[in-house]
Amino acid sequence: ELRTPLANLIGQTELALSRERSNAELTDTLACNLEELHRLAGIVNDMLFLAQADRGIKARRGQPVSLAALVREVTEFHEAPMEEAGLGIDVEGDVQLPVDEALIKRALSNLLGNAIRYAEKGSRLRVHLSPEPDGGARVWVENVGPPIEPAHLPRLFDRFFRADASRCELERPHHGLGLSIVAAIARMHDGLASAESANGRTRVGFSLHSTPPTAA
Repeated sequence: ELRTPLANLIGQTELALSRERSNAELTDTLACNLEELHRLAGIVNDMLFLAQADRGIKARRGQPVSLAALVREVTEFHEAPMEEAGLGIDVEGDVQLPVDEALIKRALSNLLGNAIRYAEKGSRLRVHLSPEPDGGARVWVENVGPPIEPAHLPRLFDRFFRADASRCELERPHHGLGLSIVAAIARMHDGLASAESANGRTRVGFSLHSTPPTAA
């Protein structure tokens, strides 16, 4: 994942320096290099976040919030790709829970982005929020689209894992850490990530355990 953008940067820069270039050509090269640098920065930032999660850092929980409200906030940022694919969305249920809002919104955004990437055009996404017996919550994001092989399901949350070729053909560019981050955020809230895929529907989500907010 790091070698490819680095090789692109080196190759494009060496080519630009190999002979005299016009301002327009140099501008194009810089624009391409900037795109690769943004990709590298994203990978590095995500890897640093995962390294922190691996050290056992826990989420900073605030007062109880509506998970459905957080879903609606995150959905607004995905309106453009959803409209492009003709997708609708249904939010079912709600749970009030003390969570780290920024982290949960990041996890929800990754799940929605993943669901949009593989969803059948013109279909509807479904976000299901339900309470758990221990006072926590279960979050599912479901889409209609290519199935995932059962053997691949346990590995979906591995870093840089790519599922089968039929799904990869539909991928928009991304670096394969989104679901790993979802799993890390679930662990930081003492929960677990999980996935199911059957009958043309795939559900990916996580659980959250209920923990009282830390006193200031």
